[in-house]
Amino acid sequence: MELYGYPLKAKFNQPRPPPPKVLPAASTVAANKNHIPSHPESFSMPWMPNSYYKAAALNPTLAPLTENFPGLPPTKIVPFISERPNGVFTRHTLDDWHRSNMTNYKESETTRHNAERLRADLNRAIKDVYQQAKRTQGESTRNLGERVNDIEYWKSELCIELDAMIRETNSLADMQKRLERALADTEGPFQVAHKCLLNREKRMGIDLVNDDVEKQLLTEIKIIRSCRERLQQCLDTVNAQLMCNKEARQELEKDLADKQLGHHIDSKCYQLKNTSRDIHFFKGVERIDATVSVPETWARFTDNNIFRSQSARATSAKLRASTESLLMGTADEMWRQFSKVNDAFTSRITETANAKSKIQTHLAKTRQEIFQIETKIQVIQKTIKDKEAQLKVAQTRLDERTRRPNVELCRDAAQIRLVQEVNEINETLRNLHQCLRASEDMLQMLVRSKGVLEQDLVVKNNSLFIDQERCMGMRKSYPSTVQILGYVSAGLT
Repeated sequence: MELYGYPLKAKFNQPRPPPPKVLPAASTVAANKNHIPSHPESFSMPWMPNSYYKAAALNPTLAPLTENFPGLPPTKIVPFISERPNGVFTRHTLDDWHRSNMTNYKESETTRHNAERLRADLNRAIKDVYQQAKRTQGESTRNLGERVNDIEYWKSELCIELDAMIRETNSLADMQKRLERALADTEGPFQVAHKCLLNREKRMGIDLVNDDVEKQLLTEIKIIRSCRERLQQCLDTVNAQLMCNKEARQELEKDLADKQLGHHIDSKCYQLKNTSRDIHFFKGVERIDATVSVPETWARFTDNNIFRSQSARATSAKLRASTESLLMGTADEMWRQFSKVNDAFTSRITETANAKSKIQTHLAKTRQEIFQIETKIQVIQKTIKDKEAQLKVAQTRLDERTRRPNVELCRDAAQIRLVQEVNEINETLRNLHQCLRASEDMLQMLVRSKGVLEQDLVVKNNSLFIDQERCMGMRKSYPSTVQILGYVSAGLT
């Protein structure tokens, strides 16, 4: 590397070759009298003072001309010295000498004048080159600064949008978790309602009816299935939207990373100066065009990424609002149906309990009546035995009186009364036996009624146990709908 102040070694700055030993023709010397030495490569080489011109070291070799001179053949050698009669040798006249001196003076003046003019032109050219280089470098630096400012602006826009997208994605992810929990928690009420139906199939007898509880349970299962389908569809939509948000976020992050790297490179280029250490020659780099965009497409690319992210965020926010509404709607719908089923159970349990109470009352009365009928039967049976004994006495008397001899067989008042007594006792016995049969029939009817009441009481107890203990026990101990409403309220807060 050459230092300033020292002449550069130009390609053409080489010692001139020695002149030929034969002088050129006079016309050639006159034609070349005003010729300035130059080199075709001098215009493309860096200029420094005293670089282009250097005194040629001429070493004239005026040896005596001999016959062995290689320039001309021996037959064409012109005699260089002519002999005069007086022995005087004269090559030029005095006028030629003065004219030659004047020519040399003028040529020297012309050469100096041209050299001064060339130096002035070169100084002006150097100044113009420095000013042009300074102006060009200033414009490049200014353009790089504007480019850095543009990158900083789009970086800030990308950072703002990326932060907003991250917050929206996190909110939608929380909504996804709430949806998954709500969907999982609907399985509990569905199983409870299904188990309630299966348990109520274990009712017995007349209690195995299609009552309002069963209708409400079937409605609850239908509603839960509908809510589960809507929640699953919403969950699928949320998952798809999360994928869109993640894709938009990745595009933003990729664009932001490219912007950061480009900002670092352009900032480094903006800070480079002529005195910087990390500058080198890269021959032919200006002919390499590795660009893939122009400022318009470059800005449009980032603007499209931001617009895509904003659209995804708007869709995500709208989806979150609809999901929130769906959660509240499904929870409220399930809660209302849950309350209806509980009310139906309560009403049915109350109705069954009242029927059980009435059955118990009638059963107690029936048992009391059976006790009384049994007592009466015993009284009738004792009365029949007494009457039979009395009948035996009367018939025995009549039989004994048939053994009276001859005229003693008198139809007297005693005989008539005994006959009347036997007839009266027989009539009474017939009536007593009829009453006994009626009492026994009534006792059988009472016993059957008692059995019916007892069986009905068992049925009612079984129904009460199923509805009150099993069904309502599950529905009160399983906090399914309460959890769903809790998730909704947690999301609202």
